[in-house]
Amino acid sequence: MILASPEKIREYTEKGWWGQKTLIEYFKENVKNNPDRVALIDPPNKEELVGLPPQRLRYKELDRIADAVATCFMEMGIGKDDIVMVQMPNSWELAMLYIAITRAGAHISPLPVQWRRRELEYIAKLTEAKAIITVNEFKGFNYKKQAEEIKSTLPHIKHVIVLEELRKMAEEGVDYDRLDKVEITANDIFTLCWTSGTEADPKGCPLSHNNWINQARIQIDTADIRPGDVQLTAGPLVNMASVGTTFVEWLILGGTFVLHHPFTPEIFIKQMIEEKVNYTLIVPAVGNMIVKHPKVDEFDLSNVRTITMGSAPPSLFTIKEFKRRWNISIGNIWGQNEGTALISGPKDVPDLEKRVDHLPQFGKPGTKWSTEIASRIQTKIVEPGTGKVLTKVGEVGELAYKGPNVIPGYFKRPDLTEKAFDEEGYFYTGDLFEIREDNFISFFDRKKDIIIRGGFNISAQEIENILLGHPNVIDVAAVAMPDEILGERVCVYVVPKQGVKMTLEDLTSYMKERGVAVYKLPERMEVIDEIPRNPVGKILKSRLREDIKKKLKEQDKV
Repeated sequence: MILASPEKIREYTEKGWWGQKTLIEYFKENVKNNPDRVALIDPPNKEELVGLPPQRLRYKELDRIADAVATCFMEMGIGKDDIVMVQMPNSWELAMLYIAITRAGAHISPLPVQWRRRELEYIAKLTEAKAIITVNEFKGFNYKKQAEEIKSTLPHIKHVIVLEELRKMAEEGVDYDRLDKVEITANDIFTLCWTSGTEADPKGCPLSHNNWINQARIQIDTADIRPGDVQLTAGPLVNMASVGTTFVEWLILGGTFVLHHPFTPEIFIKQMIEEKVNYTLIVPAVGNMIVKHPKVDEFDLSNVRTITMGSAPPSLFTIKEFKRRWNISIGNIWGQNEGTALISGPKDVPDLEKRVDHLPQFGKPGTKWSTEIASRIQTKIVEPGTGKVLTKVGEVGELAYKGPNVIPGYFKRPDLTEKAFDEEGYFYTGDLFEIREDNFISFFDRKKDIIIRGGFNISAQEIENILLGHPNVIDVAAVAMPDEILGERVCVYVVPKQGVKMTLEDLTSYMKERGVAVYKLPERMEVIDEIPRNPVGKILKSRLREDIKKKLKEQDKV
């Protein structure tokens, strides 16, 4: 499935930015060069998560298994340009599926384990998915039952495959003649990941092999990831936060990929030390947790070269502590599932204080940065409403981004694509940045009304629309409340029907009954007489955010 326009393919190919080599070819080279090297390492608590013992797979084992599973897929009728939805926690089987599904000519559509029927049905209908691959149960939820129920209503879904069946497929033979005849180009879509913003429904972000290779090169260059490195993913292997910052880099460079998730501090630190990890990406809260841990003096992180922090700016204290204790350089990353990325690393921003909130403006005319890919990117800061390009230090505008790493458009949503791209091909990120001195910019605020909980974008509008259907809710507003661990959590302000006493459980039960993802459920409710609005009826969210911040501070004092 090639979604980039012929004109774009021609332009980027002639410039030498897009090539012919696929990520599968990179992987096969690593198999050939280091067949006995350990390729994948399971989370040590895998048995607790999915009832199977943790494993360590060498490259030659992983290669044979991926090809065996791909052969089974083809025998099941899964082939060229089919979409395969995958919903499972991190394990070697999930990482393997990226390779196996691609080898069969199909495309993987990875989904967070927190998503429920509402999101899955929408995606299944939009993509006309051929199969759903999942686990029987995870954390008390029956994923197989959910997938079977969706399959029963959508005839294009031919298969529901669970983890145990997948492992049996891994033991089957390989039809190399048939597999090698599958045509895969570097312009074919490699993944169809999903993001959520102000719209209620998830948005599909198709990225090709060439898109991903360009995106990964930014991280490889700025974070100094090297061939043979041991990389650890702390987040779910379903979107840019892990696929784009560790997994694709591993496919390209080889080395060992260590899997973790759901996040467990003790296990994570143990993996960092025992697996001699060279690189990982974490959220700032985890970095703070590590340097403030009571046993921090016992942590041997001498093998770690670089750590990148995303979802929020790292604290200066954390950056300095990692450098002082272990000589580890901390990078600051901003990026999106749409294929955008800016990274503040030690080469471009040696000043630790600046690295906290200064990001290099890749693509600004006349600038040169440590990563070669920066010269392939174009960016501009645009004044919302007027479209005026801003250039003066201190001005704030929306970041518009263009490059060979960006999606060609949202999957089967031309309406959203038209809104997101301008006539010159710039993607409007929806994030506001402040222009700083010396060709840097700083993240200022989100233009979209979203809540980011542990790296997942939650639409406030979606929550409000759902809860307005509750029989006892007259009005409602959803806002983000600060959280030290997850960054933000969902707080709802509710105007209940007169005489009715509402509880948080009333709201969460109502949402669960409608198949809403677990992470979207409100975690605090404030009852209010009237939702504050401006003269044209728009909710004054800033007033509510300040109110909940004040309440949380008062709560901490008690």
